[in-house]
Amino acid sequence: MQTYMIALYIRLSLEDSKYDSLSIENQKLILNEFALSMPEAANAEIREFIDNGFSGTNFERPSVQELIELVRENKVDCIIVKDFSRFGRNSLEVGYFIERVFPLFHTRFISVSDSFDSSNFKGDTGGMDVAFKYLISEYYSRDMSIKTKSAKYAKMERGEYQSKICPYGYRKSADGRMEPDEEAAAVVRLIFELAAKGTTAAKITKELRRRSIPTPGEYKAARGNRTHDISRTGGIWSSSTVLRILDDERYTGTYVIGKRSVLEVGGTKSRLKDRDKWYIIPDHHAALVSIELFEQAKQGIRRYSIPSKKQHDYLLKGKILCGCCDHSLSRVMQKTPYYHCRHSDADSAIRCHGMKIEIAELEQLVFDVLQKLVEVSGESGKGAQNSTPTSDSLPEYETQITAIQDDKMRLYERFISGEINGEEYKAQKEVLDASLIKVKSAHAALTTQAKQAQEHRAEQVQRQAIIQEIAKADGLNASIADTLIEKVYVFPDKRIEIVYKIKDIFDTVV
Repeated sequence: MQTYMIALYIRLSLEDSKYDSLSIENQKLILNEFALSMPEAANAEIREFIDNGFSGTNFERPSVQELIELVRENKVDCIIVKDFSRFGRNSLEVGYFIERVFPLFHTRFISVSDSFDSSNFKGDTGGMDVAFKYLISEYYSRDMSIKTKSAKYAKMERGEYQSKICPYGYRKSADGRMEPDEEAAAVVRLIFELAAKGTTAAKITKELRRRSIPTPGEYKAARGNRTHDISRTGGIWSSSTVLRILDDERYTGTYVIGKRSVLEVGGTKSRLKDRDKWYIIPDHHAALVSIELFEQAKQGIRRYSIPSKKQHDYLLKGKILCGCCDHSLSRVMQKTPYYHCRHSDADSAIRCHGMKIEIAELEQLVFDVLQKLVEVSGESGKGAQNSTPTSDSLPEYETQITAIQDDKMRLYERFISGEINGEEYKAQKEVLDASLIKVKSAHAALTTQAKQAQEHRAEQVQRQAIIQEIAKADGLNASIADTLIEKVYVFPDKRIEIVYKIKDIFDTVV
C-alpha cells in the first residue's frame, strides 16, 4: 500500500528575501508544525519542495515542476503552503491547479495563512474570498515589480545604481564603487594599445598567451570568484573576449547600464534596447584608457558588417566540436570549405593546433558511420512492433465512475426525502466514496500506462523511420542531421564520435 505523502512547498523570491517572515527557515517551521498536527501525519511521508530565488509569476520552477509531476503520478496526497502566493502569484494558473488538477488526482491543498483547506470545499472552489486572495496576490507581485524597477531606474539616472559584478580590470572599493584593479587594468590597457596599432584580435590573443596572462575567468577564479567555467580555457584567450573588451565604453570612465529590458514580469528573456534608452553616465568612475585611445582601438580593429553577405546554411550547424578541447570548431568558407579549431591557434603545443577537416569530408564520415550502424543493427527492414493497447479497459472504468456518482446522487436524494437518516447516509456515502477513489485511482493509473505505451509506440515509429531513411539515403541530409544528431566530436586523426538525440536508436549494436 502506498504511503500517505504530505508535500510541503516552500518558495522564496529575491524580493521576498528582504522579509524574515518569508524566509525558508520560517516557512519550514510553520509548515512542519502544521503538518505534524494533522491526524494523517502519524504514518505519512513528509517531503519538502523548495524553490529558492524564483518568481511566483510563472511555474517555470524546478521543485514545483517535480511536485506537479508527482501529483500526476498519484503519489501526493496533500500539499501544504504558507499562503497562496508561495505556490504562485498568477491567479489563473493557481486557480487551475487548485480547482481542476488537484481534485482530479485526489490531492488535498492547504494554505495555512489563508485558512484554506480544499477538503472543506468539496464540489466548490472556496468562493469569492479565495478568488480575491488569488487576485490580490497577483496584483501585489506586479505592483512590487513595477515599484522596484522604478526605484532602480531612478538610481541609474543619478549614477547610484551599479551592477554587483565589475568588468575585468575593475573591482569594488570599500564604499561599493568601481575602482581600477591595477594588475588586470594593465592587461586592458595592453589590449587597447595593441588594437590601436592595428593588431587583429586573433594576434592579440596569441600575444596574451605568449606572455602567460590568465584569462579574465582564470584571473577571477584565482581570487576566489568561481562564477565562470574555466575548465576548457587552458590559459587561452578567445577573440570574442578581446572584442568585448574593446567595445566596452566603461573603460573610458563612462558608465552604461539599462541596455536590456525583460520581456515579461518574472521572466528571464530580455532584449537589447535602443541606445537612446540606455543610461549613460560620463565621468562616473576612474578611466583605464582615454577616449582617444578607445576610438583609435576601435578604428584599428573595426569589424565591418556586410548586409548583402550570403548566409551559408550547412547540415551540421552548431553541432561540431573539437574532441581535444571541447570547443566549437569554426567554419571557414573558402573554395573548399573546412572546419578548424580556432581556440588552439594561440598555442602550437596544443594537440588540436592546426587541426582542420573539410566540411564535405566530415559530412561523408558521419553518414558512413550511420550507414554502418544501420547495417550492423540489422533493423533496416524491420517494421515498428505493435504492442497491445492498454486503454481497452478505460471505458469500463469510466462507466463505473459514472455509476458510483449516480449512486451517490440517489443516496443523497433518499436522505433529503427522509427515507434514510443521517447516520445511514454517512455510512453508505463513505462506502461509495471509498469505491469511487479506488476506481478513479485505477482509471488514472491506466490512463498513465496508456499514455506511456502510446509514447513508446511513437518512439518506435520515429526510430524506424529514421533508420529506414538512413538506409535509403544517398548521403547526409537535413532531416537526418536535425532529427538524430546532437553533437559530433572531431579528433586530429579525423576520428569522430557522434552523440545522438534519440537514445539507444542503434540499441542492438554493442
